[in-house]
Amino acid sequence: MNGQDGQDERSGRDGGPPTVTYRAEYAWLNGTVEPDVDLDVADGRITAVRTGAGTDTGATAPDASAVRLRGLTVPGLANAHSHAFHRALRGTVQVGSGTFWTWREVMYQVASRLTPDTYFALARAVYAEMALAGVTAVGEFHYLHHARGGVRYDDPNAMGHALIAAAGEAGIRITLLDTCYLSAGFGKAPDTHQSRFSDGTAEAWAERADALRPDARAREYATVGAAVHSVRAVPADQLATVAEWAREREAPLHVHLSEQTAENDACLAAHGRTPTQLLAEHGVTGPRTTAVHATHLTDADIALLGGSHTGVCMCPTTERDLADGIGPAAALQRAGSPLSLGSDSHAVIDLLEEARALELDERLRTRTRGHWTAAQLLRAASEHGHAALGRPDAGRLEPGAPADFATVALDSVRTAGPEPRLATEAVVFAAGAADVRHTVVAGRHVVRDGEHTAVGDVAGALREAVRACHA
Repeated sequence: MNGQDGQDERSGRDGGPPTVTYRAEYAWLNGTVEPDVDLDVADGRITAVRTGAGTDTGATAPDASAVRLRGLTVPGLANAHSHAFHRALRGTVQVGSGTFWTWREVMYQVASRLTPDTYFALARAVYAEMALAGVTAVGEFHYLHHARGGVRYDDPNAMGHALIAAAGEAGIRITLLDTCYLSAGFGKAPDTHQSRFSDGTAEAWAERADALRPDARAREYATVGAAVHSVRAVPADQLATVAEWAREREAPLHVHLSEQTAENDACLAAHGRTPTQLLAEHGVTGPRTTAVHATHLTDADIALLGGSHTGVCMCPTTERDLADGIGPAAALQRAGSPLSLGSDSHAVIDLLEEARALELDERLRTRTRGHWTAAQLLRAASEHGHAALGRPDAGRLEPGAPADFATVALDSVRTAGPEPRLATEAVVFAAGAADVRHTVVAGRHVVRDGEHTAVGDVAGALREAVRACHA
């Protein structure tokens, strides 16, 4: 994983790995804002957290070698649901009107043009954009597996390897959620576009997914999980195969759930039960599972998800861009489902926007305020997202945690004014991706002063990669 640009290091104690100290002007520690905080980092992890740093009377004497982080430093953000190639749709699908289903046809056209090389270039730029937005880990819901016509590449996982390599070049962690996608609907074979997604059977999917193993270098930042695309795309009698694959490997398992009422209606017609009930009957739900969207649920569905501690990833900017609706996030959390966040189709890539949208959409739905505190929303964007991606030790600024964090400016036109004690509220409810000044992943300074240290011109890389998708 690239992204470190010459910072001072000190030899560790007893000949251990060298230590880098990051000095945060303010840091978000266990839900509170603390001034002058030192974060010691060695071998990719936080080894010490010291408050009152940088003053003669503080816990730590001034250290000229410390890397200054001006603003509020928070745990690295986790983008728990991404389709990297959808970034090429930005702008294009905002023309005119339509529905989710007409949007999907445009998406298929972009998918049909991608190769491992062009997908690598696009994903590298997209993941670099995420790093600029303070994202340190992404969950890539990956179903674009094969060449046109469903022909396998010489390396059947060429597209997956391209995504893993792209994350490494962009300097962020990736959980590649290899997705089983077998049908066009209940009892329907894949159409021409979907043939690139299908392995034919869940057993064939499992055999290919089992061969997708990051090399020694990539294992530093990449892990492989599984996904059921949806109950539309995986026949009921093959759901358990995917669930068992994930269970045997203790890997995260994600699934699109009830994003559209049409899916619910078709599932009821085919099986006499809701998608949530169908997934539960076949062992897909549970604490290592994350349901994505979960927009149109019955009360019984909410109880099933919460009672099994199935996580739910909300993607508010995509759900409103596609006119999906507002999901019952507050009810799901009350029932026992931890909430995470994703940018999904990348109409925008801004996890702070996703976080506040969770609260603001609920306000619109209920016409009341204050469903989540700023701290709770920040945890959804960080700690809970990392857990959903199979990294439960991440998302906190504490010794032993991965050294993944981001610093958000408190002196921009969006964040200037509030007292430092209100920095969390200012960041969650007013800041955006453009206010991220620093991103550190595994101790490496990936974004410094708003510039990516490995991908010099991210906008230019995006422009060229998106053009190639429409050529």
